[in-house]
Amino acid sequence: MFTEVQIENYKSIQSLKINLGRVNVFIGENGCGKSNILEAIALASAAAANKLDNEFLAPRGIRVTEPEFMRSAFDKENVTKEIKITLERVDQNLLIFVMQHDNKPYSNWTSVRTFNQASQLVDSLKEQTDEQVLGYINKYLEKLVVTLVQEGKVIPKDPPVFNLQMVLNAISNNVIQTNLEITNFLIYSPENSSLRTFIEEGQIQPLGTKGEGLLKLLRVLSNPPEKINEIKQRLELIDWFDDFKIYQNSEIERNIQIKDRYLDKELPYFNQRSSNEGFLFLMFYFALFVSDDTPKFFAIDNIENALNPKLCTRLIQELVELAKKYDKQVIFTTHNPAVLDGLDLHDDEQRLFTIYRNIYGHTKAERIFPPEPLDDDDPVPLSEAFLNGYIGGLPNNF
Repeated sequence: MFTEVQIENYKSIQSLKINLGRVNVFIGENGCGKSNILEAIALASAAAANKLDNEFLAPRGIRVTEPEFMRSAFDKENVTKEIKITLERVDQNLLIFVMQHDNKPYSNWTSVRTFNQASQLVDSLKEQTDEQVLGYINKYLEKLVVTLVQEGKVIPKDPPVFNLQMVLNAISNNVIQTNLEITNFLIYSPENSSLRTFIEEGQIQPLGTKGEGLLKLLRVLSNPPEKINEIKQRLELIDWFDDFKIYQNSEIERNIQIKDRYLDKELPYFNQRSSNEGFLFLMFYFALFVSDDTPKFFAIDNIENALNPKLCTRLIQELVELAKKYDKQVIFTTHNPAVLDGLDLHDDEQRLFTIYRNIYGHTKAERIFPPEPLDDDDPVPLSEAFLNGYIGGLPNNF
C-alpha cells in the first residue's frame, strides 16, 4: 500500500505532497485539480510499465493534451521542465519517476530517470563480496542491538542466520510487488452506455476505465461462486433486487438476467438494458473490489454518479469493508456531500482531503480530521460541514 505521493510540475500541480490511507476521498470545487492528482499517479504507473505513448495513457484515464499543458503553466519556463512523481510504500520503499517531453508534434513522453530504492539496493549488494555484505549487516545489527537495549527489549540468545541470497530474494520480491501495484493503477470512470450494452473488453483488462469487460469478469467470478454470491448479497442495497443470472457458455449472448422481487414469479427475468443505471454502477464497483484480477491500487472519479444520496453513504461503508477484506487501496473523487457521511475519520485508514487552489493557482491538499463536538452536542455530520463550508471544497468567488 502506498502511504505518500509527491507530485511536481503536472498541470495545475506545482508541488504537492499527500499522505494516503487505504480509502481516500477527495472533495473540491470544479477545476481545483482533483483529477490531476489521479492523472499524475497514472502517469507514474505508465512510466513504471515503460509505456508512455499516448495510446497507452488515454485508456488509463489520463486526459492527454499538448505536452506544454501537461506541465504546470504558471511560469513559462515550466513548459520544458521535467515532471517528477514520487511514491512511498508502507514499507518505505521509494519510487521516483522523472518524465520529459521535447514538445515536438509526434514525440512521446520518456522516462528520463527512474529510481527504485529497493532495486538499487539489490544491484548494489550484488556488486559486493559476501564478506562486504556481511560487514554491512553486522554494522546495522550492532546498531539494532544498542537500540533494543536502550528500549529495554529482549534480545534473542540465538539470532537467525543470515543468508545473502535470501536477503536479495526478499528485496527483489518487494521490488516486483511494488512495481505490480503501481503499473496497474487506473482511473475508473464507468459510463452507463458501456455498462448497459456490455461491449467487448477494451485494451485494459479485466475492467476498462469506462466499464468494459464487466460481463466477462462476472463470469470469471462465478466459478467458484463465493465472490459472485458476495456481489449479489451486497446488491441487496437496491430494494427491488432479488437475483441475477449469467449465461456461462455463450459468447454470443451478452446479457445478464435480473430478477425484480416485486414482479410476478412466472414472468421471465429482464436483462441489463432494462435495469436501473444505479444498479449497474453498484455491480461494477463490487466486482472491481472483490476480484483478484483487478488492480490493488486504483481511483474512481465521481463515485456518486447515478446514485441516491443515502445509497452513496452506505456504498462508501460497503467499499471500505471490501477494501480491507481484499487488500485494495482506492482514491474517490466526489461532489456529493452524502459520500462523506460514509467515512469514519476516526479510522486512520479512511481519509478525507479537501483539494483547492491557493492564491497562485497551485493545487494543494488539506487532510480533514474528525469534527470535534461543541459542548454536549454531537459532532456536525461531514455532509453538513461540507455544505456549510466548514471544511472547504466549495467555490468562494460568488
